[in-house]
Amino acid sequence: MSMLSNLRSLFVSPLRMAGTAGTPGAGAASRAALDGRSFDGIVLKCGETSGDADTLSFKDGRFRSSACDPYGYGDGAYTATQSGEAIAFEAETESPQYGKLLWKGTVRGPRLDGTMTMVRDGQATGEKWVLAGEKR
Repeated sequence: MSMLSNLRSLFVSPLRMAGTAGTPGAGAASRAALDGRSFDGIVLKCGETSGDADTLSFKDGRFRSSACDPYGYGDGAYTATQSGEAIAFEAETESPQYGKLLWKGTVRGPRLDGTMTMVRDGQATGEKWVLAGEKR
């Protein structure tokens, strides 16, 4: 192994290593950047300017949307990948009655932007936007 390769290995970001797919604990360091954080915001139909109030929470490796509680959606595991100042996340929550919700978003500082895709019987049935700011 060359000296340059040895030096590169010293400077590989621990967050990048933790987020490598297929490794034990993948994403754990990036999840830690979101765990314990909550965001107040709104879930709205694409293109609309009003919607439902929501609190999105990340705790102990789990994601939860308060707006979805009345519909029987529980929390779900999430993954997160940090790239510079941005943290991309994905989660899946499920309701026995209504199916799955697939969540994808990005957190930059105190701001969360994302989408929620509704899936029933394996088919996407709709998408909504999620806009939120971190609770202080």
